[in-house]
Amino acid sequence: MSTVRVFAPASVANLGCGFDVLGLALDEVGDILEMTVSEGSGISITNRTDVPLPEDIGQNVITPVIRKFFAMTGLSGRVDVTVCRKIYPGSGIGSSAASSVAAAFGMNELFGRPLPMKDLVVCAMEGENLASGGYHADNAAPSMMGGIVLIRGYEPLDLIPLPVPGDFYCTVAHPEIVVSTKAARGVLPSAVPLHDAVTQWGNVGGLVAGLFTGDVGLVGRAMKDVVAEPYRKRFIPGFDDLREKNLSAGAMAFNISGSGPSVFALSGSRETAVRAGALMKEHFTALGIGCNLYVTKVAAQGARVLAQ
Repeated sequence: MSTVRVFAPASVANLGCGFDVLGLALDEVGDILEMTVSEGSGISITNRTDVPLPEDIGQNVITPVIRKFFAMTGLSGRVDVTVCRKIYPGSGIGSSAASSVAAAFGMNELFGRPLPMKDLVVCAMEGENLASGGYHADNAAPSMMGGIVLIRGYEPLDLIPLPVPGDFYCTVAHPEIVVSTKAARGVLPSAVPLHDAVTQWGNVGGLVAGLFTGDVGLVGRAMKDVVAEPYRKRFIPGFDDLREKNLSAGAMAFNISGSGPSVFALSGSRETAVRAGALMKEHFTALGIGCNLYVTKVAAQGARVLAQ
């Protein structure tokens, strides 16, 4: 019998313009799993948090990840999982991805690391498919790898780590509103007008160029979404007003985190990031909505083993 305790960070997907192809990992916020493998077969999941999780383990994102790992490696065993810390589902900071990544990373550690990083992301995408009805890696890849990641393509999966300026701070506000990923994807149009597509392509290219050159002004100009945000912002009360307040206060960009309802601002200093957080808290409080706030740097490290 072998046991491992693993952490996988929360993440911000899309980064405005990069729908399904860009994401960043958040420092310190995330899921913790304790995983034990022994002889036999089967999976058990015990929830030691106050976050409600499916009683049917077949509906828990951890299960398909473990099964995918066994299918990819040809290995077997009984796996007992204890959820020790959990991001609240529907938070918009990669709740399903954090659990999926922690499960994939933990399995790899338990069995002597038979799979490379990219294959672990493939495993984690099985959990994302269960949660949202689609195979996407914009949360799973940065959660697994840390930093900012570009998913250049899915067939085959092509993951590109991007440079992270040292003074980047991310402020995330998670209002007490639940928006399921499936619902948020369901409001999107099935086709994008050519003008919007061209705008979005330019923004993605600008964001990548800004990160490589360290041009934070270019990063801010590029983090604009004309594809998903116009449809998803309806789930977030006062979104446009809150964005204007944050940009006026010095944030370089303000967008929906993933499918929402969380919102995030990128700032070039901790002082600006803290100020952005105060504006977010004030905004949601005035609307009678509770709000959890995170002010953190982009995580340099992704999934990792914790001391027992």
